[in-house]
Amino acid sequence: MSLVIHNLHARVVGGQQILRGLNLEIEKGSVHAIMGPNGSGKSTLSKVIAGHPDYEVTEGEVLLDGVNVLGMEPDARSRAGLFLAFQYPVEIPGVSNANFIRAALQARLAAGEELEATEYYGDLYKEMDRLEIPRNFTARSVNEGFSGGEKKRNEVLQMAMLKPSYAILDETDSGLDIDALKVVSAGVNALRGPSLGILVITHYQRLLDYITPDVVHVLVAGRIVRSAGPELALELEAKGYDWIRDELSEAALAAEPVHA
Repeated sequence: MSLVIHNLHARVVGGQQILRGLNLEIEKGSVHAIMGPNGSGKSTLSKVIAGHPDYEVTEGEVLLDGVNVLGMEPDARSRAGLFLAFQYPVEIPGVSNANFIRAALQARLAAGEELEATEYYGDLYKEMDRLEIPRNFTARSVNEGFSGGEKKRNEVLQMAMLKPSYAILDETDSGLDIDALKVVSAGVNALRGPSLGILVITHYQRLLDYITPDVVHVLVAGRIVRSAGPELALELEAKGYDWIRDELSEAALAAEPVHA
């Protein structure tokens, strides 16, 4: 079982092409990392997979365990097992964290079923303790007035409670100091297992010091140009992205990929 992205072409609605034939497979139980320079399409990829309305797919498919999700609404993709941790989490004034997560879980139940409150809060407090989140956090409005670290911990808390099949972490290290980075990474690592595939999108090696990937991919000009083990991230940290650009001709970067 895996999340398969095949020959994906996408753009901002009415704008220029950003993803140009991207291919990727993320197996359950594995952690993949995508790195790349600014403007390479990293965040676009996460938003296209999640179904953001500002982007349109012009070719290709995204298969979740064999089912193409591109025709689904974002909430249907979530219920099918996708989770996106945003680079800039959205504030939802007036909606408490406890009620927000409870509503998301309730939406996954069959018609007529009700979430059992005692069991729900027991699970919620257990995950909050693991992420070093104080109990009064449940009454606060979602992300309103939160620090960068609190927002990212909140997203990992949501992921822990929703138990997705595939999680996409879009620059989850953005805005974190070293202590918050360690706590958030520990929370992600605690969720690793055979039932979850994780895609980490990041600019920097530092996150991968704490969340060690099985595979690292380099995204340049809208497609993956190199894949290797964790050592590739260290090489990128040492050399930057220009060394990969230098190996690829401008024509190769600009041309549409050829598919068999």
